Amino acid sequence: MCNAVRCAATGRGGVRQESIDLMGVLLSVRDLQTSFFTSDGEIRAVDGVTFDIDEGATVGLVGESGCGKSVTALSIMRLLSRGTGRVVGGEILYRGEDLAGYSEAGMRRIRGNEISMIFQEPMTSLNPVFTIGEQIGEAVRLHQGVSAREARNRAIEMLRLVKIAEPEKRVRDYPHQLSGGMRQRVMIAIALSCNPRLLMADEPTTALDVTIQAQILDLIGELQERLGMAVLLITHDLGVVAQQADDVAVMYAGKIVERAKPEIIFSRPMHPYTVGLMNSVPGATGKRLRLEAIPGIVPSPLDWPSGCRFRTRCTSADDACAHSQPALVEVEPGHWVSCLKVPAANAPALAVEV
Repeated sequence: MCNAVRCAATGRGGVRQESIDLMGVLLSVRDLQTSFFTSDGEIRAVDGVTFDIDEGATVGLVGESGCGKSVTALSIMRLLSRGTGRVVGGEILYRGEDLAGYSEAGMRRIRGNEISMIFQEPMTSLNPVFTIGEQIGEAVRLHQGVSAREARNRAIEMLRLVKIAEPEKRVRDYPHQLSGGMRQRVMIAIALSCNPRLLMADEPTTALDVTIQAQILDLIGELQERLGMAVLLITHDLGVVAQQADDVAVMYAGKIVERAKPEIIFSRPMHPYTVGLMNSVPGATGKRLRLEAIPGIVPSPLDWPSGCRFRTRCTSADDACAHSQPALVEVEPGHWVSCLKVPAANAPALAVEV
């Protein structure tokens, strides 16, 4: 999924080729902490999340609904609800610069241009009173300063790129005139209209049937290779990350509990939560067995358990898990786990007393 050449937009909506170092880190999230301030108190939705995305690579962020995946992406984009949501700690280093310190005007130059996002539900993300051509062209006119005619031509070009038939006709359609799969393709076209370096895809196949899901994922992979961009793929579907990701980070209750290459995660998961996720996936072959469910429910962010946040659902938890918060440590080369029961490579597992 990496390409030694990246395409960047020119002033007239064409592309030029630009050499990049794909071994470099494009985005580095360090100890990210995001809170929502409500009448019931502070809700720490993301707590100490750390990961890197290299140029041209795909990182899969997986976990149950409510674990903090989407909030992590919204924190990077600085799109949290005004007045209630706020990044309260950590760094979001994009090409070496901390986005957390950017002004709103500075972030507007980044959003949709350098970093784009595909949101979960295209029907609620697209504006029903504007044509899809107008919505694709809006970002092009804002970031590239082109005329209305040039923006329309760019919109047609993007619809053709995402394989929508008759783009010259569809550019005049409204969202309600398109199928779910076509609307998701329009969302991808909007996100890629300015050839971003980083695409964040938040559940890009939600509410689509299996055949259309495969087409959308293939399209994202094909465009990634063509444009040389990096991708943060947010999903609860383990099959998606197995197929698409170069690295996988598993989230639970606002924290990353395991991180490794997908082949490691799928062949030898070590955190009890990751093991539970794997055991809950039905096999395609062999004897049909009853699936193993993870007991209990995700705890409320207003009242996280002391120590390890998974301990109330973990069959291996003991008293130590209630008193120490495990750090994310490297248990083998390239494999990071946050669990007191899994010793670190060549060192005892570190923990934070609580």
